[in-house]
Amino acid sequence: MAVQPVLSSPSALPAAPVAAPESPTEALHRVFGFSAFRPGQAEVVEAVLAGRDTLAVMPTGAGKSLCYQLPAVVEDRSLTIVVSPLIALMDDQVKGLRLQDVAAAAMHSGQEREINAAAFRAAIAGELRLLYVSPERLLLDGILDGLARAPVRRIVVDEAHCISQWGFSFRPEYLGLPRLREAFPDAAFAAFTATADQATRDEIVDRLLGPEAAVFVFGFDRPNIELRIMEKSQPKKQLLAFLDGRKGQSGIVYCLSRKMVDETARALQAEGYSAIPYHAGMSQEIRAANQDRFATESGIIMVATIAFGMGIDKPDVRFVFHTDVPGSLEAYYQEIGRAGRDGEPATAQMLYGMEDIRTRRRFIEESGAEADKRRIDHRRLNALLGLCETTECRRRSLLAAFGEPRAADCGNCDVCREPPEVIDGTEPAQKIMSAILRTGCRFGAGHIVDIVTGAETETIKRYGHESLPTFGVGPEFKKDGWRSIVRQLVAMGILDLDLDGWGALRPTERGRLVLKAEERITVRKPVLRRTRASGGTSAPHPHADDADAALLARLKELRLRIAKENSVPAYVVFNDRSLIEMAARHPTSIAELGTVHGVGASKLEKFGDRFLAVLCDQAGAAD
Repeated sequence: MAVQPVLSSPSALPAAPVAAPESPTEALHRVFGFSAFRPGQAEVVEAVLAGRDTLAVMPTGAGKSLCYQLPAVVEDRSLTIVVSPLIALMDDQVKGLRLQDVAAAAMHSGQEREINAAAFRAAIAGELRLLYVSPERLLLDGILDGLARAPVRRIVVDEAHCISQWGFSFRPEYLGLPRLREAFPDAAFAAFTATADQATRDEIVDRLLGPEAAVFVFGFDRPNIELRIMEKSQPKKQLLAFLDGRKGQSGIVYCLSRKMVDETARALQAEGYSAIPYHAGMSQEIRAANQDRFATESGIIMVATIAFGMGIDKPDVRFVFHTDVPGSLEAYYQEIGRAGRDGEPATAQMLYGMEDIRTRRRFIEESGAEADKRRIDHRRLNALLGLCETTECRRRSLLAAFGEPRAADCGNCDVCREPPEVIDGTEPAQKIMSAILRTGCRFGAGHIVDIVTGAETETIKRYGHESLPTFGVGPEFKKDGWRSIVRQLVAMGILDLDLDGWGALRPTERGRLVLKAEERITVRKPVLRRTRASGGTSAPHPHADDADAALLARLKELRLRIAKENSVPAYVVFNDRSLIEMAARHPTSIAELGTVHGVGASKLEKFGDRFLAVLCDQAGAAD
């Protein structure tokens, strides 16, 4: 399935309406159907409207897009150019804006040439409020020269962390964006991202904005997402246990390899789940079709590599499940941020094992990056491993890594709900390191655990390791327990992995201090392995209980029909919150329907009668 163009013909472009100036609050209600700003939005909108260069770091789901869409709507006869690396995101946003009678278009490689040409001409003629364009297309000389004649008021760079060469998601095509300063000397610039540490923020300001830029950092907390991390044992069984009770929910399952994606999708399909795969090894047509199905339908599970994700704007994703450890804390934060964008309860579950650490270390070393970049990537991975093995509130640890202190425990992570027992880990660590040193730092975790537990394997006998003083010195834990200890020691920087030696363990400088008892450490007490992931059934929707279930189902069916008629994702018509409010309040007139959250004037005019008919029909049936 090819990517759907956002414009069917040049004549399909709506002229930007000429109207008396209105306030941001008036436009917020009239166009977008919102009665009030979300936290942080008003301040950013004010800075953008004032023409200040602006950087806004806002958590996923906080409403970043509105912060530049609203100023474009309020300002008459001016153009906002939005630079985005994602075709699907551009198309979804343009379709949503056009449903609200906002003159918007996109230019990208997924559209026919005449569609792009129509958008280009409309932008130059001053007929658009927003033009979405990929960075590589915008920087073409012909495009840049032409748009320089357009009434460009501002340049917006979405996913701005991609400009940082030291970031986890660097895009080379973003390096040319500073050229836009010369092409549009009178335009203001705004950059938006959900994921940027201090170093990345500094680089965005330095490269793209300027020293006088307004910088807003509104926090990274997503309190509605439950954080869970558990030891990896049998990933497919653990995934199925997690999904028990979640049929009908939309979610994302991230796997490290394309092969694992395909196998996992088939396994879920065999169990009756609506699961579809997504990875770079598939054709563009199949990827586009699967992404469109995920965005449009409810209850779809997308099984994917990291090729899927950036810019995903589906609000009702109820879970993100990692079968493997992500590459960094920043990547983890961005990937789990695709859950619960509607503000309702969601769950992020990650499986974590020693092989993951070894694989990620090797990826970094074989990346071809410069030594400084590899060092930073190792440090970012270390931060994630620290989160995996923390014995404190996971949310506090996660936010601290982004420089956001939190005094209280969150109560919504596995550590808070099931606090681990902590023990003195100095002696267990000494036993492990003694076995490592006595075998010449040549073996991985499995063999070292066999030594301390006294397992008489063929490898033990071949090397004569049953005669070592450390053979069988660890009866206090079973093998799973010792593996947990080793994993924690790696995460704490007590042990290191020799990637050239196929994952052989070796003590670090800190480890040698522990070995000499010059430093004492605490570790999480190993527990028996649990195959079933806790929290198999998510908490009930806090507002759905107030809604008429049968009516809500009919409203969702109507929404899906309208979405297919307009070739847009279902949530672009109305999000779940709007439908739940309709089903709970039972509005009986167009005026009353217009007071529902998310029902703006344009959507009310286009779809109001159809939704009202369902509402009134249901009310009549009840009578």
